[in-house]
Amino acid sequence: MTSRNAAWKWKLTACLLMAAVAPPRGTAQTAVVQEPAVEVALDRAYHAMYNLNFAEAFREADAAKAAAKDDPMPWVAQSCAVLFREFERLNILRSDLFASDETFDGREAQTWNPQARKDFEYALSNAEKLAQQRLARNQNDLRALFALTLTNGLRADDAALIGKKNISALSFTRAANSYAERLLSRAPDYYDAYLATGMGKYIIGGKAAPVRWLLRLGGLKGDRQEGVRELKLAAEHGHYLAPFARILLAFDDLRNKKKVEARRMLAALHEQFPNNPLFVQELAKLDHPSPTGH
Repeated sequence: MTSRNAAWKWKLTACLLMAAVAPPRGTAQTAVVQEPAVEVALDRAYHAMYNLNFAEAFREADAAKAAAKDDPMPWVAQSCAVLFREFERLNILRSDLFASDETFDGREAQTWNPQARKDFEYALSNAEKLAQQRLARNQNDLRALFALTLTNGLRADDAALIGKKNISALSFTRAANSYAERLLSRAPDYYDAYLATGMGKYIIGGKAAPVRWLLRLGGLKGDRQEGVRELKLAAEHGHYLAPFARILLAFDDLRNKKKVEARRMLAALHEQFPNNPLFVQELAKLDHPSPTGH
């Protein structure tokens, strides 16, 4: 198979999400290469999610499931949409939360909507079940390794950002890193996986030196600069999670008073996802900062 990056050049929505996960098909004589139905549906699901059209995101995830019943990725898309819907309901994805280590460490635990929690766990368990079945047949199945990287990353995001369960978040981060390293050693162009590794390194890199040392003993490396580098790889070359990586990088720019860079990133995200008010709100904060500067 050829590079996934080359494959996604013919994807209908490549102008929106910038990357690659499917191999090219057809011959040189084919005028139009038909994209697999599962990939079309997944593209639409993630775009709808970032645009806060969650009903559409769930419909497209269901369409992807119908197109590929043994593929864990539609279930990953569903669980991701459930989590982002809770992020939006709880106002979690805001730059204020990431303004400083003190602000992040002082965040309050939030409470899930009970039905949403059930939906999240159901989608994750199905994704993990299908991925493990694929690994049982082929321990190097890239789709399975990708799915398990993302499911553990989503569990880490839930634990850290909603539940404020730091130990659980670090455990899931370690599992995500393990699957990501296996995946990237075989397919380094699965750039979305760098979100899992980069976010973990970024958060751990902000801890005090003794804490980083203890975490390193537990197999978790923290390096904020390396974390930012990997988030940039996901933002620039990723596919499904590229917009999420760009949001985090915009927040990091705001944290470091890089207002020009943050404005550029937020404006591009607003143009891409005009129905998501987050980007307008963050741009307004740049124009009318609070007395604390956040």
